[in-house]
Amino acid sequence: MAAAKTEFKRRLLAVRRKVRELRMIAKGLLSTDHPVQAQIIPMRRCNLSCTYCSEFDEVSDPVPLAEMLARIDKLAELGTTLIVISGGEPLLHPDLDDVIRRIRSRGMIAGLITNGYLLVPDRIQRLNRAGLDHLQISIDNVMPDDVSNKSLKVLDKKLQWLREHADFHVNINSVIGAGVKNQADALTVARRAVELQFSSTVGIIHDDTGQLKPLSNEAQSIFHEIRSLSKLSYARLNGFQKKIALGLPNDWRCRAGARFLYICEHGLVHYCSQQRGYPGIPLAQYTREDIRREFLTQKSCAPHCTISCVHQTSMMDFWRAPQNGPSHTVTGERCACLPKDGDELVQIQHSALST
Repeated sequence: MAAAKTEFKRRLLAVRRKVRELRMIAKGLLSTDHPVQAQIIPMRRCNLSCTYCSEFDEVSDPVPLAEMLARIDKLAELGTTLIVISGGEPLLHPDLDDVIRRIRSRGMIAGLITNGYLLVPDRIQRLNRAGLDHLQISIDNVMPDDVSNKSLKVLDKKLQWLREHADFHVNINSVIGAGVKNQADALTVARRAVELQFSSTVGIIHDDTGQLKPLSNEAQSIFHEIRSLSKLSYARLNGFQKKIALGLPNDWRCRAGARFLYICEHGLVHYCSQQRGYPGIPLAQYTREDIRREFLTQKSCAPHCTISCVHQTSMMDFWRAPQNGPSHTVTGERCACLPKDGDELVQIQHSALST
């Protein structure tokens, strides 16, 4: 009886989440002057040090709770529908549950991206009580190696605890592409996710120069098999990956800075995690005029972009508003959230945007 009640509760919560997602899409189709999704960084520090990652450090303090709540309130004022908490490792933030509660209290969907290492039954229950809607873990391999310790061997017990205790939706993301030692690991991870009744997605990563290369025949076969495993959801609106898998550019209108905002730990608005520095405006000063400008701004990095969340968020506007506007000109010092090789990370060219 208890198990039946638990399953009924999960199904009811899933229906409610789906209703909120449909409302998010409807609102986005009806109006273009609000963000659909924002990623916020409550701290840059991480308990891991994956060699491919440029989004963490080992020393940063958590953003004070009062500042995080103010940023959430500002995003609510701008009309944001979905806020995803990322990092670094957000579970290290001592007030994460209060951050989630504030998102939900302002009528927004709350998501979390984590490496999963800190998940135990009690922590999962706390996330339930805070009102978390979605959680994603990216698992890079089956066995830990010198590139990443985010392995299925280490995390499988965490996945079992999530299946047993989580009231929120769980997505497991696997990766293929350049730098991955064993492409077949992604399929093993995806199959385990489906076995546990989680959704499964796959990400295609850059090579070591930051550029895309076509997937090998083996990787393409694995890529298509993973895509066939899971049911359609908002997170699986990823048709753009077909061209990425072949190393071909996508012709699309990136709405970063408008429909998608990346808010770093210093409170600046950036296009995304891989284009930090643009537009570089404090969130507290961000206006609907900024949203309207960036909605019409072409991004020169878009053709070979692999950032799924930006593609998905921009998808609802693919049919309208051609982009030809100039980008905001960044002035002043570089944001401290940029890695030391930030000049190589940022690909946007102002000259290309103003033609």
